[in-house]
Amino acid sequence: MARFIAVLLLLLTAAPAKAEGIAASDQAAIAAVIRDQIAAFRVDDAKRAFGYASPAIQAKFGTPEEFLDMVRSGYGQVYRAREVTFRDIAVEQGVPVQAVEIRGADGTGVLALYFMERQPDGSWKINGVIIAELPERMA
Repeated sequence: MARFIAVLLLLLTAAPAKAEGIAASDQAAIAAVIRDQIAAFRVDDAKRAFGYASPAIQAKFGTPEEFLDMVRSGYGQVYRAREVTFRDIAVEQGVPVQAVEIRGADGTGVLALYFMERQPDGSWKINGVIIAELPERMA
């Protein structure tokens, strides 16, 4: 929880800047992975969405269908995102954390913190997401 709070405060108070140590090409690749997974959720493509999850997340949920069920029930704004705005990316203990402002189908906005993991082949996978309500000034 302390890690979450530290990352959240960093992302909410930092002036917009490029994350040190993360190449522009990696930042673009991370954003593409997140965008593509959200696009897969929009059309209930469980297999494609599951493919963007890290091996640890895949092992935790076992099947694409179980993964999609978890997202559907616990991450409604992500599951049916209608508006996605990428904010800053930070590095917390060597882990890139991409902040994404998401407005769901119901109009509710959240800040999603995507914890990313580089794979042995150099690609990026999503290794966890934490959702926080947006402060009034950002909603």
